[in-house]
Amino acid sequence: MSAKPKIFIDGESGTTGLQIYSRLNQRDDIEIVSIEASKRKDATERAKLINAVDVVILCLPDDAAREAVSLVTNTSVKILDASTAYRTAQGWVYGFPELNPGQREKIASAQFVSNPGCYPTGFLACIRPLIAKGILKADFPITVNAVSGYSGGGKNLIQKYDAFHTTQAVGESLYPYGIYGLQFGHKHVKEMHYYSGLASPPLFVPSVGDFEQGMLVQVPLPLWILDNPPSGEVIYEAIAEYYQSQKFVQVTPFKELTLLREETFLDAKAMNGSNFVQIFVFANDATKEALLVARLDNLGKGASGAAVQNLNIMLNFPEELGL
Repeated sequence: MSAKPKIFIDGESGTTGLQIYSRLNQRDDIEIVSIEASKRKDATERAKLINAVDVVILCLPDDAAREAVSLVTNTSVKILDASTAYRTAQGWVYGFPELNPGQREKIASAQFVSNPGCYPTGFLACIRPLIAKGILKADFPITVNAVSGYSGGGKNLIQKYDAFHTTQAVGESLYPYGIYGLQFGHKHVKEMHYYSGLASPPLFVPSVGDFEQGMLVQVPLPLWILDNPPSGEVIYEAIAEYYQSQKFVQVTPFKELTLLREETFLDAKAMNGSNFVQIFVFANDATKEALLVARLDNLGKGASGAAVQNLNIMLNFPEELGL
C-alpha cells in the first residue's frame, strides 16, 4: 500500500457517494482519485482506476456494483461495497465492527467488505446481543417497526419529496411505504435475518417520515410468551455489557428520560451528523413487555459514516478519523 493510500469512490455523485466524498475530501492522509464525469460508465476507464488504487468504495446500484467487482484483477485492491449486492455473500466480510467479537479484525484483513444497511444497523445493534448472550432464544418471534428520513431512498425519493414540498405544507406525516413496506419482502430482511442469529426472518415494516435525515428502529418484545421472561434491567445490562468498549454505540441509561424531547418523545433526528447509534431499552416488568429502540443517522452510521469507519479499519488507521 502506498504511503498515502489512494481511494476511488465509484458512484461519487450519488447520495451516499457525495456524503463519503465530503467526509474524505477534508483529510490529508489519503488521496481521492476521481473519474471524469464523461467516463463514469466507461468500463475500461473504471477498470483502470479500480485496479490502480488501494481501496475502492462502491456507491452504486446492485447490478452496477457486481459489474465493478467483476472488473477487479488486482488482488491487492480492497473493495468496500455500499450496495446490498454482497451483504450476505460468501467471501465478503460484513462491515459492522461492533456486531460480534472479532468482527473488526475480520474487516481489517479482508479484501472484500460489505457496508451494512441503515435499517439492519439499528436492528442488529438492538437484537444481536440478546441472541448472542442467550437472553432470547433463536426462535423468538421478532417484529421491527422503523422510520427513516426520506434521504434513505436515494435521489429518486429525495426528488419526489422535494417536489411534494413545493406544493404541500410540510407536516409530521409518516408513510409506510410501497411494495417493501406494505407487501413485505424488503431487501434488508435477508441481511437482518442472516446476522441476527434468529431462526426465522423478522417481520419488518419500514416507513418514511416527512423529514430528510434521521432514523428510529423499534423492536417490541412480547416477553409474556416466555416461561421465565427476563426483566427489563437484565435486558439492559446484557446490551450495555456487549457494547461497553464500543465508541460508536451508545447504550443510554436504563429508564433515563432526559434524552427524550420533553421526556416523552424520541426525536428521530437527534443523531444526525454523527456516526453514533443510540440504543434505548424500555420495559414494564408487570406486563412482561419491552421495547428496544435504535436511533441513528441513516446517512451516518447507517451509510457514509459507517463506510468511513470501515475504510479506516481497512487502512489500519484510527477508527474515528473523519468522524
